[in-house]
Amino acid sequence: MCGIVGYVGDKQAAPVLLQGLAKLEYRGYDSAGLAVRDGEAPAVVVKTTGKLNNLVEKTDEGRALTGTCGIGHTRWATHGAPSQTNAHPHVSGNCTNSGSGVVESEVVGVHNGIVENYQELKAKMERHDYRFYSETDTEVLIKLVDYYYKKYKVGPIDALAKTIVRVRGSYALAVMFSDHPGKIFVARKESPMIIGVNENESFIASDVPAILSHTRKVYYIGNLEMAEISAGEAVFYNLDGDRITKEITEIEWDAEAAEKGGYEHFMMKEIHEQPGVVLDTLHKYIVDDEAGRKIDLSQTGLTEDLIAGLSSLYIVACGSAWHVGMEAQYVLEEMCDIPVRVELASEFRYRKNRLDRDSLVIVISQSGETADSLAALRMARERGIRTLAIVNVLDSSIAREADHCMYTLAGPEISVATTKAYSCQLVCMFMLALEFAKVRGCIDSYDDLIGELLTIPEKMEKVLDDKERIQWFASKYSNARDIFFIGRGIDYAVCLEGSLKMKEISYIHSEAYAAGEMKHGTISLIEDGTLVIGVLTQTDLYEKTLSNMMECKSRGAYLMGLTSYGKYDVEDSVNFAVYIPKVDEHFIGSLAIIPLQLLGYYLSVSKGLDVDKPRNLAKSVTVE
Repeated sequence: MCGIVGYVGDKQAAPVLLQGLAKLEYRGYDSAGLAVRDGEAPAVVVKTTGKLNNLVEKTDEGRALTGTCGIGHTRWATHGAPSQTNAHPHVSGNCTNSGSGVVESEVVGVHNGIVENYQELKAKMERHDYRFYSETDTEVLIKLVDYYYKKYKVGPIDALAKTIVRVRGSYALAVMFSDHPGKIFVARKESPMIIGVNENESFIASDVPAILSHTRKVYYIGNLEMAEISAGEAVFYNLDGDRITKEITEIEWDAEAAEKGGYEHFMMKEIHEQPGVVLDTLHKYIVDDEAGRKIDLSQTGLTEDLIAGLSSLYIVACGSAWHVGMEAQYVLEEMCDIPVRVELASEFRYRKNRLDRDSLVIVISQSGETADSLAALRMARERGIRTLAIVNVLDSSIAREADHCMYTLAGPEISVATTKAYSCQLVCMFMLALEFAKVRGCIDSYDDLIGELLTIPEKMEKVLDDKERIQWFASKYSNARDIFFIGRGIDYAVCLEGSLKMKEISYIHSEAYAAGEMKHGTISLIEDGTLVIGVLTQTDLYEKTLSNMMECKSRGAYLMGLTSYGKYDVEDSVNFAVYIPKVDEHFIGSLAIIPLQLLGYYLSVSKGLDVDKPRNLAKSVTVE
């Protein structure tokens, strides 16, 4: 949610900032703004509502703003409706022009996150003669920095430290002070922020893609830490104001990984990248030794003794990552003979549930910054429960704070609707299930199942080769109002993700149901022409799910059946059949999801929607 960029260097800042904001559009936003300084001159602030292109036009692609130091922001409204007044940057002065134009204020800043006690702080500021022009918590935060800076006559770092100890909530904060030209000061708690450097320039960003075309050398600023950023240099401080040392990290993604590469949308590019990134993720953990192939979890720190001693597993996640957990639950319980509970992070953290001390909490998050998942992880650790993170972003908050970490190799995922990160998370769970089963003495087919896993990328390619049939089918149903996905077992978990893909990018109402539950109420919604998509990859459940689909058909439903090659009798029952290659049925969900991703994509395109940036959604949810 929201995007922060900052630049200090030897180039004009505004074009660099606009380019960085464009790379962060996928995070979701409703307004945007820049603040740029030219030497000791006051900052010039420009803000607009709507698409970033409005800001580009208003600043003549940045040429209208002169200066080599600046900050930028794309806002996702929390406190205060989307408007130019509420857009960032915000200023500390009692402005009458909504903080736009040339501002003489001591402090100008941008902020991601939520200040939970902003009303209390605002009342304090008003008692000290501060006046507010916006409805935002960010303006309160900027004025609080100004207040401590002036009251105690301290430097920017000390002013930030005094501010953040008063703030409840989350923030990534970047500010410029009028009497410190050529410098940006930052502070962080919970909300993501990275700092990139090269010889003559420094960059601030909420996520790696914003700076990849400029540098791959980055610092990760930790919780309750601050930094002073100048051209080519970043100096870090803890909450006591003491300097601390940070290791620089080399980003392995190249700039092209965050570009469309000839595809019309990032989502289609990322759907097609799935075979490659899944293979990379498998090869990260499947190794050859003298005894043959094996899954090596040594990078995660999980030992055989630890695995053997586990009494239960909790999988905690949000959105698509929760759907990964739902599918993994079936696989883990069947393969490993271990109790598994899958929990929504937003519910898990507030439930008064009893956690077994010998259990493992597995937290799944693409960004590694998901607010509810991070809070759930911390709650588990406070209770003395061991934690494992499955994340895609190196050194993210969840990765750093978990006891163990398993990285996916999905690379940068730009489209809001996840595809390749989901698939990489899924194969990580498959590898965990297989290794846990081996260690716990529950399977005899370890070698064969590793072989099955390694066939998945090639079979994904075969599914993608048949995408034109999905495109044709989508063109027939672009006007659909309701779509129902039904399946049993692993197929039900696949339906959950397929339904989410449908609703989040096509805006068509869709629901996923365990097929046996349709007749317990939901079937009353079926009418002539309602599209029902049945996933039928589990042999033992095939006939039961097909019977449930026929109940829908008898009430006027139009049926699409998704199954594996060989089950051709499905064509006698459904109106449209989609086939995927065979693989061990524990793992077939990684193939079954691809036609559903494509269906959601093509329906969205046929309706002329913004596939990569669906309305009201953000890529990484870093606030509650």
